[in-house]
Amino acid sequence: MILNFRNTSAVCAVFLLVSIGNFHKSAIATVNKQSQLIAQQSKSSSHPVFKSILPKLKQKTQIKILLPKFIPESDGENPIYAIIEAAMQKKYEILLGFSPNCTGGTACRLGIVSAEAVTHKTPRLTGKPVSLAKGITGYFVDFTCGANCSDATLTWRQQGVQYIVGIKAGDRTSLVKMANSAIN
Repeated sequence: MILNFRNTSAVCAVFLLVSIGNFHKSAIATVNKQSQLIAQQSKSSSHPVFKSILPKLKQKTQIKILLPKFIPESDGENPIYAIIEAAMQKKYEILLGFSPNCTGGTACRLGIVSAEAVTHKTPRLTGKPVSLAKGITGYFVDFTCGANCSDATLTWRQQGVQYIVGIKAGDRTSLVKMANSAIN
């Protein structure tokens, strides 16, 4: 009987060790899958503000859509809305505003994101050259203020498309970060 008890105890001990070993591996696998999911979510293709308009944009335009992951002043204090102003085969214009029905008025306007296929009629790029991601040169144009302030803009060309990001009274550093988040 003692021999049988020892054998049973040994079998139980082995079973327990194997179970613990497998539990540990499954726990690690679960943690790793969650890490991968979180990593995939953080590598989204654009800022969440564009989620609602992206299907329509993809349906209407044939040029490569580049939307920034970073938008200045989108820290959550004030909601930001993306409003399609134009969506055609070779062009799109998106207004960034602080209200869902913003029409570009000065009080609700944050900025713009736009793109257009480059043609022989497209004007030359002007502004201060700045280095962007992937070796691209962008051109920064500062804002001006009169009765209202205009957008500071950053324009670059990539694969036959001219892209522009703009922020009302924006600064160069924020626009470079915004453009780079679209390029990468």
